Amino acid sequence: MVTGVRGTVKFRTAWLGIAFGIVTCAAFTLAAQKKGAASSGGGILAQDKGKFTIKLDGQTVGHEEFEIAPSGGGWLAKGTTDLKPPEGGASKVTGSLTLQADGAPVSYDWTSQAEKTNGAHILFANGIAKITLQMQGARPCTAAEIADPHRTQPCFFEQDLSFNTPLIAVLDNNLYHQYAILAGIYDWSKRGVQTLPVIVPQELTPGSITVQSTGSASADGKTYEGLRVNTSDLEILLLLDNNHRLMRLEVPEAKVSVIRE
Repeated sequence: MVTGVRGTVKFRTAWLGIAFGIVTCAAFTLAAQKKGAASSGGGILAQDKGKFTIKLDGQTVGHEEFEIAPSGGGWLAKGTTDLKPPEGGASKVTGSLTLQADGAPVSYDWTSQAEKTNGAHILFANGIAKITLQMQGARPCTAAEIADPHRTQPCFFEQDLSFNTPLIAVLDNNLYHQYAILAGIYDWSKRGVQTLPVIVPQELTPGSITVQSTGSASADGKTYEGLRVNTSDLEILLLLDNNHRLMRLEVPEAKVSVIRE
């Protein structure tokens, strides 16, 4: 079931129907962003490619392969996550995010494959995210269906979400590489607490998060640069290397660990 967005919705956890997963994709804006992060080829992002192991309560439940690379004067961040939780069926989610050199998004596409295939295409322009949501076997929604949060019949619709700036970023459900983009857009020269408006594309959920450098952090005998992300009800810790590449992500409350292989 897909629900429309009305007003301000709390940024919340997403469990893919199996009590697993966290809200890992959001769109965010930062009005006074400085280009203080480590970069590659200009801009604020860094080229990266790798694979993450996803663990729930110490048990491996999935893997994500991703790549962040320069593309056409901007950047392309894409990833695919395969999940097979202890309970529930296997699923796959993919995301492809095109960004300008300064980290502002141009377009985003996601698909989620489980029993059915769902997806959406989002275009960003002038601080507006235009979302076209598609469910397998869906037809255009009527006005009454869009207004009904309890409808069960699949349908698709378009929705616009407005922001105060074109610098909007994306962190989607179970696509953890997008937190590396968050680490790139965070103003490391300024540090401190930075508040960002966000949106979860798979849930059409806007809200806000705060991001703050925590200095040196350690895990499994290794030392990292820490970056703490707080939603309205969840704390996420990013562990980065000296080049601010995402090496590990921890969500203690949800017992989720995402570890670079």
